[in-house]
Amino acid sequence: MARVVVVGGYAKSLILFRGSLLKALVSQGHEVIACAPDACNDTQSKLEALGVRYESFPVERTGLNPFRDIGTVTALKKLFTQVQPDVFLAYTIKPVIYGSFAAKLAKVKTRAAMITGLGYAFSGTFSGTFSGTFSGTSLKRRLVGLAARTLYRLALRGSRVVFFQNPDDARVFEKLKLLDSSTQAVLINGSGVDIDQFPAHPLPKEAVFLLVARLLGEKGVREYAEAAKLVREQEPNARFQLIGWIDENPDAISQSELDEWINTGVIEFLGRVDDVRPYLKDSSVFVLPSYYPEGTPRTILEALALGRAIVTADSPGCRETVIRDKNGFLVRPRDADDLAEKLLKLAQDPGLRTRMGNASRQLAEEKYDVRKVNASILNALSL
Repeated sequence: MARVVVVGGYAKSLILFRGSLLKALVSQGHEVIACAPDACNDTQSKLEALGVRYESFPVERTGLNPFRDIGTVTALKKLFTQVQPDVFLAYTIKPVIYGSFAAKLAKVKTRAAMITGLGYAFSGTFSGTFSGTFSGTSLKRRLVGLAARTLYRLALRGSRVVFFQNPDDARVFEKLKLLDSSTQAVLINGSGVDIDQFPAHPLPKEAVFLLVARLLGEKGVREYAEAAKLVREQEPNARFQLIGWIDENPDAISQSELDEWINTGVIEFLGRVDDVRPYLKDSSVFVLPSYYPEGTPRTILEALALGRAIVTADSPGCRETVIRDKNGFLVRPRDADDLAEKLLKLAQDPGLRTRMGNASRQLAEEKYDVRKVNASILNALSL
């Protein structure tokens, strides 16, 4: 049996996104250590209940501060030297880069990484490529992108496997030659979803649209608000709900914008919630018009499992979740009119919402069941 270290940048994600994987590793008899900064008592208790040991380490979630980032590498190297893991697996950008450096320094034999989306650092890198998803950028973003590409290339050298959650991200890494010939690139279907924890649920009779996301422009939040206004001109009873929070990000929605949408009745803002299931159950269509470089959005997978029609952008990470015109619609990124047209079709046709919702559940069972995703990961790691 192996000693496996799993490293993430956000403690709650160890349970929310990797809990099933940690459980699968423990069930096979492996010793599992989960690492993330500043886990609360509840998260630590849940990890302990899974049979997983928790270790903390310092990291800044955003920004590039070389002194603090070197501190992260040093702390992780010290931890890995003490723990002496057989396998290292990290996800999200800083744990992947700095954790991989630390694992190499600590001479961890099997090193692996999971690319869960390219994010802010890459969102302006490929202007005019990949269906126009990446367009328009600032000098700062270009510099951040250059730094991220260089660090990825150095950190991942000699890794055994790198997992990608969508084929677009894999093509970007291939195009930029970020992986060496010794590293295996493996495509997985996102983080997967526990279809038992998210069982199919009957649709409400009315048209209730729901978007769950950080309140960033690139998540398509502005297009959603504009589309909601257009749809309600023809279908005034259609409801448009929004779950999320204003993020510390240059692309964040302003409080004044959000207040205007709320005050004019265009959007029902539900704030930040810990469990989206009650709200998904009350919705009839899930919407995510994101042109942010996603991995595979977990929120879409949860909506699929509950049996909701999906309307999302034809952009990396999102497009794979929709079989066009079967379980939902793909819309052009940044196009509120196209989004409104698709949402209006669903608002006016309860039968279409039902048919697409049933197809979504089937897709979740066949493609995104977390047990199948975890089996692919464990197989690639020879665990």
